Amino acid sequence: MTALVRAEWTKLFTTRVWIGLLLGACVLVAGFAVLFTSFAGDTQAGPQGGGLPAVGTEQYEELVLAIGANVTVLFLILGIIGMTQEYRHRTATPTFLTTPQRGRVVVAKLVAYALAAAPFALVVLAVNYGVVAVAAGVRGAVPSLTGDNLQVLASSGLALVVYTVIGVGLGALVRNQVGAIVGALVYLFVVESIVRQISAIADAYKWLPGGALEALTATFQGPDLLERWQGGLLLLGYGLLAALLGTLLAVRRDVV
Repeated sequence: MTALVRAEWTKLFTTRVWIGLLLGACVLVAGFAVLFTSFAGDTQAGPQGGGLPAVGTEQYEELVLAIGANVTVLFLILGIIGMTQEYRHRTATPTFLTTPQRGRVVVAKLVAYALAAAPFALVVLAVNYGVVAVAAGVRGAVPSLTGDNLQVLASSGLALVVYTVIGVGLGALVRNQVGAIVGALVYLFVVESIVRQISAIADAYKWLPGGALEALTATFQGPDLLERWQGGLLLLGYGLLAALLGTLLAVRRDVV
């Protein structure tokens, strides 16, 4: 298994995909942090004119330090590409011939990408905190790295890793790279938004991955969300389910 994991890391780091996705995540996080801090305390900036919490408040620090979780989609795409590239570049056949036990290959991918996502997540979180420290520091209130703030950062990092695992599982389920990525984007930005907006089914939102993410990271003050620990467990459950289904289907289906 160790050799398989190392082989997956070799495949990952000999391409430039991870560099682009990581840089994109860092740029987005930095931009969001600066934008959020720039409008913090503006009574006209928030939903329904409610405004954003002022710099230095507990609510501001909780929200701005959870911005890293807003780039989960890029980590999801990283996982999808990690799995589907085997089919896109026709390397699945030699990979599975080298290791006939397909389940071991998929598990190795899950482990490899989860472990690779951890330092990537740390980089994103470091950028998040560094930019916030500078931007908020200019206004005289640098967030501390203790207590609830540290918990928010840790929760965001966990979410990034879990979404990477979900991406690998989704890639094993769909196999078509473009289809998997487009389907994931449509679900995240269209389907979940529709569910959240329709009052008749809005209660179901908290049980979806997006609702679990919000509960875990407190990125928004969403309606009727789960507790943070419940959101974390639910999100982990989705990650494990995607991994399990992806592994089972990869073992049973023909390689094409």
